[in-house]
Parts: sequence; structure tokens; C-alpha cells
Amino acid sequence: MSRLRPFLAVLGLVALVAWPLVMSSPYDLRLFTLAGVFAILAIGYQFIFGYVGELSLAQGAFFGFSAYVTGILAAKAGQGFLATFPASILASLLLASLVAVPVLRLASHYFALATLGIGQVLLLLAIDWQSLTGGAIGLSGVPLPNVLGAQIGRGWPMLLLVWAFVGVAALVAFQTKRGLYGLACHVVRQNAVAAKALAIDPNALRFAMFLLSAAMAGMAGALYAHTIRIVSPEGLDFKVMISCLTIAVIGGRTHIWGAIAGALIVVHLPEWLRSFEQSYLIITSAVLILILIVAPEGLAGLVDRLLPPQPGVPNTATTVAAAAESTGSGLLMPSETPILTVDGLTKTFGGVHALDAVSFSLMRGSITAVIGPNGSGKTTLVNCITGLYRANAGAITLGGGAITTLDPHLISGLGIGRTFQNLRLVEDMSVLDNVAVARFQAEKASFRETLLVGARDPKLDLARHHAMQALRQLRLEKIAGDKCGSLAHGTKRLVEIARALCLDPAVLLLDEPAAGLNETEQADLAVHLESLAARGLTMLIIEHNMEFLRSLATQMICLDYGQLIASGRPKEIYDNERVIEAYVGRRQAAEMTA
Repeated sequence: MSRLRPFLAVLGLVALVAWPLVMSSPYDLRLFTLAGVFAILAIGYQFIFGYVGELSLAQGAFFGFSAYVTGILAAKAGQGFLATFPASILASLLLASLVAVPVLRLASHYFALATLGIGQVLLLLAIDWQSLTGGAIGLSGVPLPNVLGAQIGRGWPMLLLVWAFVGVAALVAFQTKRGLYGLACHVVRQNAVAAKALAIDPNALRFAMFLLSAAMAGMAGALYAHTIRIVSPEGLDFKVMISCLTIAVIGGRTHIWGAIAGALIVVHLPEWLRSFEQSYLIITSAVLILILIVAPEGLAGLVDRLLPPQPGVPNTATTVAAAAESTGSGLLMPSETPILTVDGLTKTFGGVHALDAVSFSLMRGSITAVIGPNGSGKTTLVNCITGLYRANAGAITLGGGAITTLDPHLISGLGIGRTFQNLRLVEDMSVLDNVAVARFQAEKASFRETLLVGARDPKLDLARHHAMQALRQLRLEKIAGDKCGSLAHGTKRLVEIARALCLDPAVLLLDEPAAGLNETEQADLAVHLESLAARGLTMLIIEHNMEFLRSLATQMICLDYGQLIASGRPKEIYDNERVIEAYVGRRQAAEMTA
């Protein structure tokens, strides 16, 4: 079925070109031009709403603001298109930069409400600042674009200009989405906590996508002003934001062609149904709701569901030498030198001490098990080490350097990898790409390089090469092309371990890695972990499966009510009276020492 996708793509392109040729009245051409304007707006909105999953309600504000910049510069200052167009985009970028710092710190609906307020403030300014904006009436007489002395007229010339910029917007979106940078955005959208554990800074990606969406809105707003030749508070009205959001949801929030299809539908549908007079709004709403019922993931998502795309495969031309050149130095020979030291670590939640003055050291190449009853602070300990929780007191050092107050993505980048008690894989990404995205920092993926990359992204190819190596270590290479959502729970555990290994960490923190694995899989995993430890990888393993730890762990620590009650060799721990009383029990202790 996926072979039909290229045919449908060509068919869609032909239909897009034929549309204005068939429906070629001046009014139809104007509608098609406006559809192009809103396609640019929606493609831009996909960066913040689709790629990193933030519900921004400021896209309409940037759109209207840039339209006013164009109107003021063109109608009042007499500036030409080559001056007003970049000025409108830069003005939107400047506004987005000013508001991004405070609003991007907010989460969920707080972020949405904050961005909604931006549009309301601009709307009030546009109405009240009559000497500059024309007040409620607006500014008329915005000229048609003049490019290098050539006047762009109404109808076909303006249509071609707008849709040329649709092509530019689509190209930028395509470049951003397809490489390693796009995979990182996908992880941030689905699970920001997992992104931090992979040395990806979600805030940096959100900031970049917020600015990029504002730039696209600036482009759309400028073209809108030249198309309708008047700017008014209507361009800042919340209806514009609703239209943009509707286009993104109807078409598909991460698909370029979905934004274009959604724009064509949302712009033309009310016009097609105007013959129903007063009922056309109700009918239009009903049609849009019906589309959402049939395709809740958007039209593009519906196509993906019916015609799944081929999974990505690694570039076999990538050489082993190139991979070796970019490999980090995380694995070193085992030694008695502490690689990670925790000293007096304390974490409280309200009046509850989740961790109370915990201290221990991990030697390079050691496998240290953390045991203890549920609620004893084991996962909190890992979250503090990786920076997801900020400790109230104490110090954590990695290789002699303090990491206690560092952000999680910085700690991961310094060489601490981890898995999670509750799996944090991206279900709709392939196994290969879930693992490959861990190379984001190592391959130095950036937005600038992503825009300039050619037919293939060499950083993504190299990342996938490393990912295949990690998958082979755990005998998972045969499922590299499968979606993670289709895997059994135990297999997902192994994929998450492979992803952590792909970071090339110096210290690996595993939270219940044997959960969901059968005895054979547990034994295989133990062999792999022992092999990694022999090469110098240091591991801290949270686990309740004492049989799994029996021959694996070289050191053990036991937590109870946030306190470290015992530390030492496994046999010492099993014989410890406090451990027996708090967690192991005499019968299991006897079995472990037998």
C-alpha cells in the first residue's frame, strides 16, 4: 500500500497546479492567493504546535502585527516591497524574541493563556493608536508589491508570488523535519523528560521553533497586507488564530502538505457553501467536525494510517571509520577511582524526606545495585543524579566535577545515561530512530546545518549507524524498522537500554531493567551488562529482582525511608540485619547467600 504514496503525491501536486487553471475567475484567483497566505501561516504554526507540541495562541498576533508593519511602511512611509517584506519578518522575530523568554518558561495551558494575551494587547494598541494605525478603520492603500522595478499585479502575478513563498516555507519545514534535528523535535513534543536524558535541551528547541513560527507568520502577514491592500484590527482578531489552529488540526499538525490542504479547505469551504445563506456557517462547522471525527489526527495522519510510510534505514555507505571517529570516550578501563560521588544528598517534598543525607561512590567499571522497599527513594536518587530533581542539600560529582546544580541535558551530555521506571520511548517512531536520536549532541546537530543539508542528512546517517551498533549489542537489529508502539513491554525495555548506550555514557543508571523480561532475556541482559562493565562502563541499577542481581552486582546499597542503611558487597548486604528487616526477609536472604 505504501507504494501508492508517490503516486498520490504526484496526483496532489497536479491537482494543486490545475486548481487555479480551472477556477480562474478573478475572485477564485484571489481566494487561491489567500489560501496560499494561510498555508504559509499554518506551515509556520506547525513548528511550534506540531514539531515541539506547544499550544501557542500567538501566531495570529504575529500575523496581524507584521501586516501592520507592512501597511505602515508601505502606505505611510512609501517603502517598497524589498524593504517592507524583510522588515515585517524581522519585526515579528523581534516581538517573538521579547515574549519568548518569559512565556516559554510556562507549561501547558499557562503557556497558551500567556500567548493569547499577546494578541489582545496588540489588538488594543492597534485600535487606540489612531495616528499610526488608523484606529478601528485601519490603513488603506497598501500598494501591490514592486520587485526590482517590476509591478506585481492582481490575479496571476500576485498568486504566483504568494505560492512561491509557500514553496519557500515548505522547503524550510521539510529540511527542519527530516534530519536528526527533526527527530529531536519529535522527542521533545512526545516526551520532554526523555529528551533531557538524551542531552537535548527542550527549551532551546522550543525557542528556535517559536522564532521560526513567528518568522513564517511575519511572511504571511506581509503578503496578506499586499493581497487585500488594507490592514485593520481584523487581522489581529482571535478569528485569525482560530483559522490557523483549524487548518493545522484539519490538515495534520506535522505534515507540510496537510497545512496546504487544510488552508485550501478552510478558505474555500465557506465560499462553496454560501448558497445556503444563513445556514452556511452551521454547515461549514458540521463538515469540519465530520473531518475531525473521520480523521482525528488530520487528513495527513489519515493517509499515514491507511498508507504507512516506509521506515527509515541506515545509510550502508557510512563507514565504520567515520563512526569510530565520532565515538566518545565514555568507556574506559575499570579502576578503583570513583567516577561518581554522592555526598550527603538530601531531597524533601514538603515535610517528607525522600532522601536523607545519602552518600556513596561508584568505581569505574563497577555494577552497583540499589535495593529497598517501594517508596524508599531509589528513583528519586536517580532523578537527583540526572538533574530532573534539584537536591535540597548535598553534592554530586562526576569525574571530579560538580554536577549538582546543572540542568539535566548538560548532565546527560557529560556522560550520564539512564532508563526510566515508566518507559519513555516515542511510540510512533521506529526503534532505530528512537535510539539514533541519542546522538543529537554527539553529532552536533543544529538548525543552521539542517537547513543547508543536501539529499541526505549525514549526521542522521551517522547517528543511525551508531544506533544499529547499539541495537546489535542487545540483538535487536531485526526490529530496527518497527514502530516502538508495536513492541512487547520487555522488548521496549531493551530498546530503552540501547538508546541509553547510544549516548556513549561513562555512567549508566538503569531503573528496573529486568522488569517484563523472561528468565532467558534476563540472563542475556546480564551477560551484556557484565561485558560493558568489563570495558569500563559504570552502572547503577535499581532492581527488585534479587535473582537477576545475584551474580551481576559487584556492590549494593540499600535505602529505607530515604536513608542509606547499608552499603557493601552483595553477601554483606544479605547478611545485614537492617536490610533483612526492612526489605529482603530472612528466607530470601538465606536463598541469596546459599
